[in-house]
Amino acid sequence: MYRMLIYMNNNQSRPKWKLKDYGLRSTPGFVYQQPSALRGRTDVASVTSWLAPIVWEGTFDPTLIDFMYKKQNLTIATTVFALGKYTRFLKDFLESAEQHYFVGFRVQYYLFTDHPEVVPVVKMRENHHLTVRKVPSMNRWQDISMGRMDILEKLIENELAGEADYIFCLDVDTQFYGRWSVESLGRLVGVIHPWFFEAPRHLFTYERRPESLAYIPEGEGDYYFTGAAFGGSLEDVLHLTKTCREQLNIDTANSIEAVWHEESHLNKYFLYNKPSKLLSPEYLWRNINAGSSQIKTIRFSHVAKNNAEVRPNP
Repeated sequence: MYRMLIYMNNNQSRPKWKLKDYGLRSTPGFVYQQPSALRGRTDVASVTSWLAPIVWEGTFDPTLIDFMYKKQNLTIATTVFALGKYTRFLKDFLESAEQHYFVGFRVQYYLFTDHPEVVPVVKMRENHHLTVRKVPSMNRWQDISMGRMDILEKLIENELAGEADYIFCLDVDTQFYGRWSVESLGRLVGVIHPWFFEAPRHLFTYERRPESLAYIPEGEGDYYFTGAAFGGSLEDVLHLTKTCREQLNIDTANSIEAVWHEESHLNKYFLYNKPSKLLSPEYLWRNINAGSSQIKTIRFSHVAKNNAEVRPNP
């Protein structure tokens, strides 16, 4: 079951962010595998140069972290946009999410669509809920992509304060194949793009025109992050979406559109506002990619599709 609501901008005052003790605590008598300071993955980096963890299979104990995070009584807000023909991906997205996404934790999905009448009825787990918001149709997929930052900013600022602890923003033309849970939580979380995780920075498709506020000069860059999945605490994601929305608006006023739209602005933001946690390409693969020896499990992946057929414009 889901609740049908019309999306509105509400300027009424809202409670402040939930104030909680996020310290992770275990319990006497709880048994789990001993961690090692000497053994671990040697084929991938598990930490960045600024000491942020990079999450790969084999770098965490799911039994231990689930046990500790369940003491925190968390709520994870999750947004997804399905406009035009992209509604065809909803059933697989939602059904697979209910198999793998934050199982055992509270999840509030917010689905933004111009066709609420075709949203499938998907059985939700206990403490998982779906809210559908109607938004206007758009003629360009680029406008759909860039308009998300504005909607996310308003949702966090006007509704989610005091209602959720973390938020993830995910593309709908995707499917879950494995666990995505509390190992992904952090203050500011980016997902390394599956096409560029082995590439040197000069091959990254950053915006290279100085006229755009998404501009990243040659010789700079850490990782190339996907715009299809990102998240973090409400406060940090609010600052991210507000900054990207403001820069997108300025670019529009100056008649320039970044090469990869909001993803370009997201990468500019992450370069100068370092993520506190990075998720490996396990957390956003592509079904059309060849395999990679570093990918031990695929948790979440874009599905193969004909872009020319599903997008409203080239």
